[in-house]
Amino acid sequence: MTARTAPVPPAATECGTICALAGRSQRDMRRWAEAYPGLFSAKPFDAALYSTLSLAMAFSGPWFTAEQLRTANKVCLWAFGLDWLVDYVATSPQEADDIARRCLEVAGGAPPWEGDDLTRMLADIRDELAASPAFPVLGPVWHEELRRMLEAMLKEWHWKAAKVTPTFEEYLGNADNLGFSFAFASHWLHTAGPDVTADLDRVGEASRAVQRVIRLLNDLGTYERDVTWGDLNALLLGVARPEVERRVAELAALSRELIAPLRAGTPELADYLERQMDFCAGFYQVADYWGAL
Repeated sequence: MTARTAPVPPAATECGTICALAGRSQRDMRRWAEAYPGLFSAKPFDAALYSTLSLAMAFSGPWFTAEQLRTANKVCLWAFGLDWLVDYVATSPQEADDIARRCLEVAGGAPPWEGDDLTRMLADIRDELAASPAFPVLGPVWHEELRRMLEAMLKEWHWKAAKVTPTFEEYLGNADNLGFSFAFASHWLHTAGPDVTADLDRVGEASRAVQRVIRLLNDLGTYERDVTWGDLNALLLGVARPEVERRVAELAALSRELIAPLRAGTPELADYLERQMDFCAGFYQVADYWGAL
């Protein structure tokens, strides 16, 4: 019998530093939840959601400061609030469409809607990002990623409303509804300097490749919740778990190929993309971000 080698754990000092960074971010999230109570009062927004979201950002970019990760955390939390309103609060396609319309108007410069914490928080994010020196270059990218996410969310809402079951490829092609690429574009805009030299199309391609991987990792890890909540899931589309796992491996390999050339010009962002993907591969084996209904 071959002796088993014990796994080598990550350095405790590094883990302590990262967790401290996440702790600072988690306190920010709790303050945002208090500042926009109409958006985060539902039961699934529990303490663990704030904790695990902040840990995901901190472990994905441990070289960033808490301030540098602030926008990634804020946008991710906002996207969870958006997802909740579109998927579980909206009662008609028209209501979901109206949510998307208001968000796009506010992202384009309109004032937030009165009494609407969703657009009020988005307007605050928009104004913070507009102060970034990279906004003239990456602002349009941010707005386009928001549009893609909203359109994908609406497509899934209309599938469910019409009782249409998409094919696996159609479902995977709608991965923008996950919101990863929108959050990544927000983080990039916040941390970039005035001289953005990266190829925007190549970065976007890599980001969306990672997004497809995380979409499927999420499905593998949240199947039971999706059944209970009535969400779409790749495993509910006639595709067996081994096939989904095979596609995850293929898509992850493609993602690494697309990320590799980015390291020459934007090494921190390239590593952040890859670590986000790898973090999710571990996270979804054990837990989910949402709390219970």
